[in-house]
Amino acid sequence: MSSLAEFDRVATTGSLAGYRLQSLDLTTRTFALLATDATDSVFLGCVMEPDAAAKVRAGGALVFPPVPGLPFDPYHRALYTSDELFSGLLEAGYDATPDALTYRWFQETKAADDVVAGMLRSIHDDAVSDALDEHLAGAHVVGILGGHAQARGSDAYAGAARLGRRLSRDGLTVATGGGPGAMEAANLGAYTAPYDDTVLDEALELLSTAPHFSPSVTEWARAAFDVLRSRPGGGPSVAMPTWFYGHEPPNAFATHIAKYFVNALREEGLLARANAGVVFLPGAAGTVQEVFDAVTLNYYRPQGDPTPMVLVNHRHWTETLPAWPLLRTLAAGHPMAGKITLVDSVDAVPEALARLTDEAAGPGNGS
Repeated sequence: MSSLAEFDRVATTGSLAGYRLQSLDLTTRTFALLATDATDSVFLGCVMEPDAAAKVRAGGALVFPPVPGLPFDPYHRALYTSDELFSGLLEAGYDATPDALTYRWFQETKAADDVVAGMLRSIHDDAVSDALDEHLAGAHVVGILGGHAQARGSDAYAGAARLGRRLSRDGLTVATGGGPGAMEAANLGAYTAPYDDTVLDEALELLSTAPHFSPSVTEWARAAFDVLRSRPGGGPSVAMPTWFYGHEPPNAFATHIAKYFVNALREEGLLARANAGVVFLPGAAGTVQEVFDAVTLNYYRPQGDPTPMVLVNHRHWTETLPAWPLLRTLAAGHPMAGKITLVDSVDAVPEALARLTDEAAGPGNGS
């Protein structure tokens, strides 16, 4: 339960038993709380008058009170927006934003082995997963993963942006790992999908003035917000970054951001939700890990068709980081063999995804 309207509707029945209430200001609902059964209900970060809080506890509710002084809300009931994570960027720079402050808090509490902080991180990540599932219900999600090192202004970055735009225009929900490089480019492409093609070209040119988040995250992020201000209300997409890699800032082009403390939840969560397939652009160790995370999910999938997997760039995946030969060997004789393919360019991805989605799983491979 995450709205006062819903609270009012349920409270009129006389029972909140078994409900989970999240980040609600209930200070004006004291009478309802005193008069309502709260057995086995859970209050996460809800603000209540002392009498109301004492009553629901005594009635068998579990109450997790608000935690003052944190740079984030551990009971966050919705997905983040870039405006929320980058609040204060234009006035004071990236180091003063909630995103940077939360990463600093994470580093400090992790180093101190703070048990309470660990509990708060877990509650936060669970709340984010709930919000993500609610947002993606019924969506056809395509994951786009790739290296953070792809610089703005490069052909590879522009290609990833065109891919995000094309897949978004095809009616798919683009979901990325939420970081810089290929991930940012795909979210940018989805954002510009409702506009004519010149808008993406203009955005790419503007962004090329700050090609990488190093040495200045502030200038890198400000260039993104220049694009957002010039074209407000772009197309939707999802990003799933992590404070585990907090030295890599999230990108600003996703309209819905599920940011996690635990990287494993973020990676497996993205792959598990990519029901329309996963595209792997060239990357390094993180992308290789994601390839084989997806392989593991497909290999041991207990029921249903495997998720289509499209690797992009023959040379990268057969010579630079030869994951493809191993992937094809693992898939041989397995249902996922008919759901994997290797293509040479982003332009071939939409057709490959459509083909793998239509084909029944079989013994062949898609290359």
